[in-house]
Amino acid sequence: MAFSENRPEAAEVEQDEGAGGEPDLIAKANSLQAFSESEEARALLLGLGAAASEAAHTELVIQKFTVIMDKYQEQPHLLDPHLEWMLNILLDIVRNERSPSSLVHLAFKFLYLISKVRGYKYFLRLFPHEVVDLHPVLNLLSQQDPKDCDTWETRYILLLWLSMTCLLPFDMARLDGNNSALAAQSRTPTMDRILNVAKSYLTVSDKARDAAAVLVSKFVTRPDVKQKRLPDFLDWVLTSLSKAGQTMEGMVVIDGMLQALAQLFKHGKRDDFLPFAPPVLKCLDERNIPECNHTILRKLGIKLIQRLGLTFLKPKVAKWRYQRGSRSLAFNLQMAGQGQATNNISSVKKMELTTEDDDDEEYDIPGEIENVVEQLLFGLKDKDTIVRWSAAKGIGRVTGRLPKELADDVVGSVLECFSFQETDTAWHGGCLALAELGRRGLLLPSRLPDVVPVILKSLTFDEKRGACSVGSNVRDAACYVCWAFARAYDPQEMKPFVNQIASSLVITAIFDRNVNCRRAASAAFQENVGRQGTFPHGIEILTAADYFAVGNRTKCFLNISIYIVGFPEYTQPLIDHLIQKKFNHWDCAIRELTAKTLHNLTPHAPEYMANIALPQLLPLATGIDLNTRHGAVLACAEIVYALYKLAVEKNRPVTDYINQNTLESLKNIHRKLYNCQLYRGFGGAFMRPAVCCFIEKMSLSKMPLKNDSIIGEWQWLIDDSLKSIHHFTSTAKQKIKFQEAVISALTALCNEYYQTAQGTADPEVQNKLVDKYISELQRSEEMTRCGYSLALGALPKFMFNGKLHQVLEGLQRVTWMTVKDTTFAEARRDALKAIAQVCKTVGVNEDGPYDQVICRRNVSQIYNSLLDCLNDYTTDSRGDIGAWVREAAMTSLMELTILLVQTDPQLISPDNCRQMMCYLAQLSAEKIDRFRAHAGSVFLRILHFDNPVVPHIPHREELENIFPRLEFETLNWSAPSQAFPPITKLLGLPTYQYRVLLGLTVSVGGLTESTVRYSAQSLFDYLKTIRNDFKAMNKFCGTLIQIFKDNLHNDRVSIPMLKMLDQMLANGCFDIFTVDESHFYAKELLLLCKEEIRKSKDVQKLRASISVFCGLIQFQGEMRKKVLFQLLLLLCYPFPIIRKTTASQLYEMLLTYDDVIDAEILDEVMANLSDNNWDADLPTVRAQRNHLCDLMGVPKPIIATKLHQGVL
Repeated sequence: MAFSENRPEAAEVEQDEGAGGEPDLIAKANSLQAFSESEEARALLLGLGAAASEAAHTELVIQKFTVIMDKYQEQPHLLDPHLEWMLNILLDIVRNERSPSSLVHLAFKFLYLISKVRGYKYFLRLFPHEVVDLHPVLNLLSQQDPKDCDTWETRYILLLWLSMTCLLPFDMARLDGNNSALAAQSRTPTMDRILNVAKSYLTVSDKARDAAAVLVSKFVTRPDVKQKRLPDFLDWVLTSLSKAGQTMEGMVVIDGMLQALAQLFKHGKRDDFLPFAPPVLKCLDERNIPECNHTILRKLGIKLIQRLGLTFLKPKVAKWRYQRGSRSLAFNLQMAGQGQATNNISSVKKMELTTEDDDDEEYDIPGEIENVVEQLLFGLKDKDTIVRWSAAKGIGRVTGRLPKELADDVVGSVLECFSFQETDTAWHGGCLALAELGRRGLLLPSRLPDVVPVILKSLTFDEKRGACSVGSNVRDAACYVCWAFARAYDPQEMKPFVNQIASSLVITAIFDRNVNCRRAASAAFQENVGRQGTFPHGIEILTAADYFAVGNRTKCFLNISIYIVGFPEYTQPLIDHLIQKKFNHWDCAIRELTAKTLHNLTPHAPEYMANIALPQLLPLATGIDLNTRHGAVLACAEIVYALYKLAVEKNRPVTDYINQNTLESLKNIHRKLYNCQLYRGFGGAFMRPAVCCFIEKMSLSKMPLKNDSIIGEWQWLIDDSLKSIHHFTSTAKQKIKFQEAVISALTALCNEYYQTAQGTADPEVQNKLVDKYISELQRSEEMTRCGYSLALGALPKFMFNGKLHQVLEGLQRVTWMTVKDTTFAEARRDALKAIAQVCKTVGVNEDGPYDQVICRRNVSQIYNSLLDCLNDYTTDSRGDIGAWVREAAMTSLMELTILLVQTDPQLISPDNCRQMMCYLAQLSAEKIDRFRAHAGSVFLRILHFDNPVVPHIPHREELENIFPRLEFETLNWSAPSQAFPPITKLLGLPTYQYRVLLGLTVSVGGLTESTVRYSAQSLFDYLKTIRNDFKAMNKFCGTLIQIFKDNLHNDRVSIPMLKMLDQMLANGCFDIFTVDESHFYAKELLLLCKEEIRKSKDVQKLRASISVFCGLIQFQGEMRKKVLFQLLLLLCYPFPIIRKTTASQLYEMLLTYDDVIDAEILDEVMANLSDNNWDADLPTVRAQRNHLCDLMGVPKPIIATKLHQGVL
């Protein structure tokens, strides 16, 4: 749970710790000032009469009132001034004899909603409880059907109301009247009627059972009822409890009986119930409630047990209990620093503790108390939190009535819960019990030396279970104990333990994995600072690590810890905790954060890190346990690098901190891991990246290992990891993380150990390494290609001298698509990234050697490779995987162009620039939001780059008018409504028209509703501006036809093209050509559509083509006959769905264009189209089709000798 001052139990639910997410969650408690919806609530209540007549209206009113009430769950006291008038309105409905039953039940439902929010104990006081109310309530309750599941709220409220009316200060017999007149009839006394009602509802399965228990507790404890009916009632309860079976009905009965007994022993007088306590306890023992599987029953059993214990003991306040005196926070702060006053308080307290009061004489403790305490202690270990919490409260209540010696035995028994043989539930229950004992003053200061150590252990309790751990509830409860002790004890009593508790709470507040525990520790630390006033640097730490600041785990580890470790009292405890508890944590993320934190903390204790921490970690780095091994390697790497940076700051060699023995141990980590074969299997997925991180940090720390054999061994690990990434990773996130670790290690290793004093590469190493990496690029495993591509891109500049041409050629081959590696999109993506990285590494020189720098001889080749990848539209089961390649190609083009512009702009040729901008414009008009946004941002970045400007951009002025510089940051390319209007304007620029229209085709004919709507609207808006310009329309149609020709049978473009043509024809975009029977556009379009669907089995494509054919009917003359022939041909297509679609759309087309056929035959043609069964067999359908051909004057299709699909 997230710790709060009024809820000590622990919740074990993990919360997502997204970066920066949780600190922004601001609690809204206490934000309401008054019941602002009172008028709305009044209107709803007054309108119940009208609402009850209609079920839908009733449901709506209930929902509205529930929403209003639920807002005040955390601040129910705001309802108090309004409860009376709400109650009166609802009771008026109940008391009105003319109110229908549905309205009465609705009124009780609203009463229940109010009581649920405010709590029945408070709300109950407002109910009328005069003599005249008793019989009406009882009669109304008697009329209810206990089995009606729709009206349980009515029975619940009536039982609560009856529990108030039965408190009348008169003998119940006086309410029965004169029975002599009814001698002939038997009349049940009111007392028995109420008892019978209570008994009947104690065994129901709804919430009325809880109200019946409340009724029993108030009615049976009346003096007159107690005297006459208590023994019989208890006998009935115990009999029912004993006879209840293990069925669901039996569990309900047990629940009702336990509630009734618990309420009776809570509200009844001790003297009245003491004789009945032993048999009740015996009955409970026989039922063996603690072994029951039902949590609620075990909780009720514990609750009853503690009430029985309080009944056995005299109700006296233990004189031996610890009393702190004034607990005012203001007083504590006022007295802080006033030693004399503190001493006076302490002396008075000690006097109280040593003085024996006359009343503290020993008295006989019933033997049953041992049984009670034993069951309560057993309840502390229950598997459910609510049972443990109830047992902890019971321990506190019972111990408060015991003599000092017996109470101390109870405390000792509670401390036995903190054995490491016990489970986490026992530790949690023990913490709750200690908190209760402390709050009640029953944990004497003499016991603090025994208690504080176990609480400190509880603050770091964490047990691994399978793939996760348990213990967050224990740590949370331990924080609650520290919070309770802050309020319970005088600062002088806590003084010996201040540093230990303060350090432990700070550690939990910033290093615990669970946000709930961190916040709990922060709240407990704050309470101690305020109440005790002795925590070192309390205010400063609270400012940095308050309740909201500790919500972000990464911030706690990497930022807040650096501030707190600056206080000497906390330096070593924080470091020791990380080294002892966190570096080997079961969660990999915690181990990684621990290593980074140790790096940050090293400057505060360098000698301790070098001489104590590092020697402790080194043997563990090659141990048996995977988590320990992994965490130790990471920690050693980060500490070594931190010591190196500290040495550089102080102008000292790193060997001043790391001696020769430590250096040898560091070198041997890899060898021992290799010899023990710890790089294999599941552990290899953790150890390989960890050791690569270690290699990186050792290289960055400039360890004196040049020409040492360990360098070759480290290189082997890097190469082998690059080759086998796919064996150790399964998700994309794991692959990226693995690759980054290996690549970073390679870069650092090359920079430090493969460079000669002259700044060149060792020729032998260079040839061997680069040649090997280039050859590995043609491996058949995709992840291997990815790894070696990125490795080549990460090499330092001196490694490319004389090898650049080979490297670029190898990477370019990876970007090519062949039959066997079509789906290797990730390899192509990483190769493109590597090409850009290599270009940035080697630099640019126009006339430089082509195997050392980017120059005139190789720049066109690089551009061509990147531009070719912009056409990668590969798809597989993962979807459009080519988008990854296109994205990488766009980024690489931008980086290369900006690099050339800033060094040698003349290397950018007009043709390369034109192609690049056209492709970017096309991709900026395509359908996938993410990649469209990336293309748009790259397009505008190149267009508006001015340091210096990119040369040769076609139509620069027009582009800058369409995309002003001010919109560079504000234009949201991901939103279709913002992206398509400006990009569509590029259709008016000849250079961009083909590519932009190609991109728009895919969007307009796509599937996403918003993309289709806004792209089509933008296209139609553009066409409206040129629809009367014959030349512009001719140019546009020519481009459209060319795109169709270039992408025939390319379903990625052709199907959207058909859908777009359908929309354009339907919107009259080509009206300017319809009067010209010989215009090339319609003829070309018809031929292309026929070619596209020839032998096609794609239903989606065929249906789209039918729509286009119907749209082409608007072209008159010979064209219309050809279109009709094609449509009638499709009426006999082998697929029934195509025949039906053709008939349907042909019917709609004839309705739309009434001049297609003569009016005399129109009705007959329409009847044939609508009435014929186009699902029939082909010979039947063909006869029907031929009849239509005769009617419409269209030649009948001739059946070919060899039947082809689509040609009949």
